[in-house]
Amino acid sequence: MRHLVILGAGTAGTVMANRLARSLRREIAAGTTRITIVDQDPVHIYQPGLLFIPFGVYTVDQAVRGRAAQLPKAVRYVQSRIESLDTATDTVTLADGEVLSYDLCIVATGTRIVPEELDGLTGAGWGERMFEFYTLEGAERLAKALQEFKGGRLLINVVEMPIKCPVAPLEFAFLADWFFTERGLRDKVSITYATPLDGAFTKPACSRSLAYLLEGKRIALETEFNAGRVDGTAGELVSWDERTLPFDLLVSIPTHKGAEFITRAPGLGNEMGFVLTDPRTLQAKVKPNVFAIGDATDVPASKAGSVAHFEAEVLTGNVLRFLEGKPLEPGFDGHANCFIETGHHKALLIDFNYETEPLPGNFPFAWGPMPLLKESRLNHLGKLAFRHVYWNALLPGHDFPGIPARMKRAGKRFPVATATP
Repeated sequence: MRHLVILGAGTAGTVMANRLARSLRREIAAGTTRITIVDQDPVHIYQPGLLFIPFGVYTVDQAVRGRAAQLPKAVRYVQSRIESLDTATDTVTLADGEVLSYDLCIVATGTRIVPEELDGLTGAGWGERMFEFYTLEGAERLAKALQEFKGGRLLINVVEMPIKCPVAPLEFAFLADWFFTERGLRDKVSITYATPLDGAFTKPACSRSLAYLLEGKRIALETEFNAGRVDGTAGELVSWDERTLPFDLLVSIPTHKGAEFITRAPGLGNEMGFVLTDPRTLQAKVKPNVFAIGDATDVPASKAGSVAHFEAEVLTGNVLRFLEGKPLEPGFDGHANCFIETGHHKALLIDFNYETEPLPGNFPFAWGPMPLLKESRLNHLGKLAFRHVYWNALLPGHDFPGIPARMKRAGKRFPVATATP
């Protein structure tokens, strides 16, 4: 009997479990194939919802559901911490000592935040004037702090890249502008966004075309700011080149790393714990029968839910090809799209891949209805509606009509090439 093991039951792992359970339903029913998925947490968190919880837009109940209910009954779910992955023996050892032997393994363990990597961040002031919103507990604590904040210096800092949902920190800044405006406190709050990048956005095209958003919302921008240490008592964030940013409330986007067991498996991951992965086939470089998907990979695509969805379409096909002894298809083009909440009931939408930066135009069809790289109320409504799409279509692993895994050119306004004399 063939045994497929999926490590991690977040967005990427759950999508793969659902897609493979359907694709291999006959083999599973015949008893020739079985699928096991492993995750240590009993609940599934809608990650985009963590951005909204601090501002009271979403409640915890709207962002959390039982994990087992999101998985197909044909797949065995094991709730356990993963101790090790031994690619030499094709085995996974769990925290309770159980050993899973596999014929094919998919690593989908996502990312974890490690705030202790920044000197002083988890010291005095942590959870009191210094916060993060990448965990449920952190988002809840930050919600209380924002409600009690009556004015002062709000500092939002990205410690280092990569991070999950790269636009989320900027969205937080925009939502903070809206939040304090609605409460009549905006003139009493200064907002500063500090990033290690040379622009506000991870994509240069966005930084060039969307700079007006920060200017219009009076959000100060500190670029190439590489945080070195923080003093929670004094309220100071200091960069490696000794620039100092004062704060009364610090919202930190801490260092992100892959699962700890990845760094313990020889040849599996890089120094940050992300799986060394072929960016087109999603096959891990350590061994042919190991694959990776979602935030767990080192591919140069955004660590976002839409990427996991598009990757899953490609990876499902490649898993089936591998099981049949066929060549893999280099079908993933780095496709990503995401809504960027800008506050005041508006949002942007961007759609891009490895080769193409975000462009203006329409999405998902040539006629729209959603504009690209342009604020609109429709995009805001799309952002809010995505929670329903996530639970009922994305997680179950259904394809989206009109939105294929490969980025479409239709609707995008590509720059006109100029002939060189």
